[in-house]
Amino acid sequence: MSFIIKEGLFYFQTDITFHKCQDIQANKNVALCIDNIQIEGICKEIGHPLDHQDFCRDFKTHFLSSYENYSHLKNERLFVIKPTFIQRWNYIDERPIIEQLYINEEKYYEKQYLK
Repeated sequence: MSFIIKEGLFYFQTDITFHKCQDIQANKNVALCIDNIQIEGICKEIGHPLDHQDFCRDFKTHFLSSYENYSHLKNERLFVIKPTFIQRWNYIDERPIIEQLYINEEKYYEKQYLK
């Protein structure tokens, strides 16, 4: 999925008929994962992409082919995720570390992963 990050929020568009949209409607708690990073948050639909000019401008700049192929489609919807938790696996001095950021509580933890 292609995301635009603006003011600490994650925006993406997708077809409302897709399975992931049904999942989001049933449970607004979502997780995004890439490489060694997990981002959890609360997701909600906010309308059709073309109704949000700031999103369209940024999406077109960074993902032109997706914008041209999908943003105008009738079933496309724009979603926003407000992150609540971020976890990253990292190495510090060759030791495996788990970094955790609890956004709402403004708390950061770093702990060694014990094998």
